[in-house]
Amino acid sequence: MHHDTPLLTTLVLGLGLAYLFGMLAQRCRMPPLIGYLFAGIVVGPFTPGPMANQALATELAEVGVILLMFGVGLHFSLKDLMSVKRIAIPGAVIQITIATLLGMGLAWLMGWPWGNGLVFGLSLSVASTVVLLKALQKYELEQTDEGRIAIGWLIVEDLAMVLILVLLPALAGLLGGHNPYDTGDHSLWKLLGVTLAKVAAFVAFMLIIGRRVIPWVLEKTVWTGSRELFRLGVLAIALGVAYGASHLFGVSFALGAFFAGMVLAESEFSHRAAEESLPLRDAFAVLFFVSVGMLFDPKIIIEQPLALLGTVLVIVVGKSLAAWAIVRAYGYSHRVAGTISASLAQIGEFSFILATVGMSLGLLNRDANALIIAGALISILFNPPLFSILDRAMKKRGIASENNA
Repeated sequence: MHHDTPLLTTLVLGLGLAYLFGMLAQRCRMPPLIGYLFAGIVVGPFTPGPMANQALATELAEVGVILLMFGVGLHFSLKDLMSVKRIAIPGAVIQITIATLLGMGLAWLMGWPWGNGLVFGLSLSVASTVVLLKALQKYELEQTDEGRIAIGWLIVEDLAMVLILVLLPALAGLLGGHNPYDTGDHSLWKLLGVTLAKVAAFVAFMLIIGRRVIPWVLEKTVWTGSRELFRLGVLAIALGVAYGASHLFGVSFALGAFFAGMVLAESEFSHRAAEESLPLRDAFAVLFFVSVGMLFDPKIIIEQPLALLGTVLVIVVGKSLAAWAIVRAYGYSHRVAGTISASLAQIGEFSFILATVGMSLGLLNRDANALIIAGALISILFNPPLFSILDRAMKKRGIASENNA
């Protein structure tokens, strides 16, 4: 007897095709993330063939966003940031500003409203943690000066995006979208004041109550000796804090999940929590990337080739040159500047999160979202060859200097 099972169909299509395309991407020496996005394109409404339920995929993607942000908070390292704060903090802020302005300029040329251009530019300004870390690991750069700067730079970018995700709903009405918490008062300062007050209340609650309760709950769970219950407890904390942050304090799921991870990162169970939650985080992150791919309309490549070229140039050239100039201005070597600029010449998960939120607030149209996804695909494909070219160039330069010596 046939039963209508849209959830099961979405999971089977999404995870099954993500696995197949992810394996193919891995065999082609590309990040599996590329495969996940292609899986979403295949099961999306804009391509022929099997189609997953887009509404269900979007709901599952929300869980993916929560667990992605929980992972960001769990791995947040203030120590890593402070060790390179002299260059990472101002460098990341300046680079985000330049990339955002370049994106806004491109949006202006396409005739989009300035609010759409702002979200579009911000989406192009932040690099993918997954892609950057894999590149640093491949070339054994994590413990070098340039590796530490790149990681610190990325931490600042992530924190900036968290702040933007907090403020964007409150400012959506003023930017030409719609505020989900609209009270009818559109005074900028009042909206910001109310939003920041809610965030402050949530942060205070997490620092006063959460820092005590969350480690205590996990300690009691550890005493049971059940690995299954510990894993379930970590998942319940991530989802529960995110849900509570939204419904009790009126802040985003993303901020709630990020703070849940940050609080847990301070406890003695942080490494175990990261290890135990990784399979679930990975599975839902895959569904998130699949849902992003479902929103991509391939026709954008044919209908707006110049807009796509401009988007890729902002990501690969604009961001890279800005980062290179900033790092050189701070007195670092060509090698450090080159590594940082290559590291940031791509976009990924935070860009998708911001684009998803922007679309839900009416601040981003489908064309803009498609350009962001296409820009991510192309920039991630370009990133390994870019690192390879940089590595060979630096080795040749090193050999030449030794010979001259």
